[in-house]
Amino acid sequence: MRRLVIRPGGIGDFILSLPALECLKPEYLEVWTTRRTVPLVRFADRVRAIDSTGIELTGVAEPPPAALGDFDEIVSWYGANRPEFRDAVAHLPFRFFPALPPADSATHAADFYLEHARAIAPCMSDGIPRIACSGAARENFAVIHPFSGSPRKNWPLEKFRALAARLERSMPVQWCAGADDPPLPEAVRIDDLYELACWLARARLYVGNDSGITHLAAAAGTPVLAIFGPTDPAVWAPRSPHVRVVRARTG
Repeated sequence: MRRLVIRPGGIGDFILSLPALECLKPEYLEVWTTRRTVPLVRFADRVRAIDSTGIELTGVAEPPPAALGDFDEIVSWYGANRPEFRDAVAHLPFRFFPALPPADSATHAADFYLEHARAIAPCMSDGIPRIACSGAARENFAVIHPFSGSPRKNWPLEKFRALAARLERSMPVQWCAGADDPPLPEAVRIDDLYELACWLARARLYVGNDSGITHLAAAAGTPVLAIFGPTDPAVWAPRSPHVRVVRARTG
């Protein structure tokens, strides 16, 4: 069995779907995902960036990439809501999954993705995303990432600075920022997400908003304090026994 999984989406959404992707691994598994999340796929036989495959033009200006014909089954979170794409690949062995849980869902997103995957390939996953970083010994420092993909999710920066001042009484504090985050001169910026995960895995504590980097820290096994505002943590909180979620007024 040769299976292709196509999984676009933001960093947090992708991380929450990792247990489902691992559940789908047969004799040969290839994963197509966004260029940023490619380094996080450590369990597939091959991983490719979606924008390198030509699939984005399917149903618009080009036929499906010839490489799609190499697979016995294609599981896709990509193109599920694009009728022209679905028509263009109707002759191929596609199974489409919804990219997001329903708006009224009370099911955690990791379980939502895993439920669909188990309908194809039953597995014993506990639904906890894990990114293994060998040799990442815990050190005595905290990491704060004060940003997210939406200003509405952000706890005020001055509150993070006040928290950092309190933490610094017991440990050094490192600030962290992603490639698309606003300027923060003192922040550590590591573009490769796997390398960033392994740096976060060394921290004694991570504090951040509802963001992809917060999910990354949780998946790396770091103790996480996740600050949630408008998003429902029952559905979207990082999934790890080392995570504590607090609700706060955000931006």
